[in-house]
Amino acid sequence: MAIELATEYGKVWVADGVIAVLAGSAALDCYGLVGMASRNQLKDGIAELLRQDNLSRGVEIRRDAQGMTAIDLYIIVSYGTKISVVAHNVQTKVKYVLNEVAGLQVESVNIYVQGVRVSE
Repeated sequence: MAIELATEYGKVWVADGVIAVLAGSAALDCYGLVGMASRNQLKDGIAELLRQDNLSRGVEIRRDAQGMTAIDLYIIVSYGTKISVVAHNVQTKVKYVLNEVAGLQVESVNIYVQGVRVSE
């Protein structure tokens, strides 16, 4: 399913995969984030750290009946950082990037911290 954006020149459809990659790469720019986690079931209680090429797997895009968009991010934070501050920074950055790059108005950015790792 794609997101439809109306411009003065016509309509633009942006695939969910593109929005997911934009959100994932914006999140990785934030300090305190080790990486994205899989949004699928955790195996044996251990969060799977995803590589750069799998950014969209840690992002879920949802739309309600009114057309409002919500983004769910599954992340792994760095040990020693304040989780609430990292989560707030990720929310702010992702919302800003999606608005500026894709022209998408995001209602909410929900953060699911799947683990804490010692960063390298």
